[in-house]
Amino acid sequence: MNNKIEHSFSFDPYCGYTQEQLLAITPPDSEPSDFREFWTVKYHEVRSMPVEITVQRRIWSPNPAIEINEVYYRSWDGVVIGAWLSRPRDPKGAILLCHGYGNPVIPTFSEEFAVIAPCLRGLGMSKHPDIPWQSAEHVVYGIESRETYSLLGCAADLWMAASVLAELYPGLEKNLHYRGGSFGGGMGALSVPWDPRIRSAYLNIPTFGHNPLRLRFESKGSGEVVRQYRMKHPECDAVLNYFDAATAARYFNIPVLVSPALFDPTVVPPGQFAIANAIPEQFRELYILPAGHYSVPENAPVQEKIEERIRAYALNQEPAPGIYCAESHK
Repeated sequence: MNNKIEHSFSFDPYCGYTQEQLLAITPPDSEPSDFREFWTVKYHEVRSMPVEITVQRRIWSPNPAIEINEVYYRSWDGVVIGAWLSRPRDPKGAILLCHGYGNPVIPTFSEEFAVIAPCLRGLGMSKHPDIPWQSAEHVVYGIESRETYSLLGCAADLWMAASVLAELYPGLEKNLHYRGGSFGGGMGALSVPWDPRIRSAYLNIPTFGHNPLRLRFESKGSGEVVRQYRMKHPECDAVLNYFDAATAARYFNIPVLVSPALFDPTVVPPGQFAIANAIPEQFRELYILPAGHYSVPENAPVQEKIEERIRAYALNQEPAPGIYCAESHK
């Protein structure tokens, strides 16, 4: 790898890995024997719930060709989730869009595809009196049990969002695609493999990958909070093993475009590549970014190719499995 990024962090955002070493990372061997059963059962429990929309109201749109609504719906454990829902005049399909960590704001919507963008429980429009809205507390909320961990509820919120889309815009769910970055990338790896309604996925700089490996490295993201918590509570591994996005990524059977970064101070690269490498090769299209959660000009040409491919996926064009990266970082 050439042209290493200069930085002032007190730790190494490359985690000491070269691109070749990152591409050699395999999924963890910590998969529980009932991992697939656990996630499949939870998915079907959520799908069996009635779609209960508590509020739907149209809001102003900066584009007259796109109608935008605020929607509130009831999800797992009775938690009310807020979402933005957009619909152009002649949609070609739909996108389930998941935000990163923090306080999500209204996204940019598409002139071609309907988009549902839920704020997952505790965050943004879905603030809750019992669920922390700060990522440093949200990421360990309920971690004492796999049944109460916040990430399970977040997966349920995404599955219910797809059901809400289908309820309000019948037919569009037949061409439904997932898109998420960072927190949203990790949540996509955890939730999408179990949902047969989704036809393709884009995971950008995804987190929650290979917990035994990623939690060895310092960062400035939510993973650092989990790392610090785990040092005091090693017993949490029994729960984290069910929420490893690299383990879940093995179960993808749809086209997946994934873009991990070689350098990332927020989501450590070994965890990102563990997810990317775990996706079955026949379904994986890999775009390697020079940097994640950090602006460098070398990212631009890779991002342009990614946007082209995302649109191609949503238009049901053939995937092109392979590996792509910036020329100076091959």
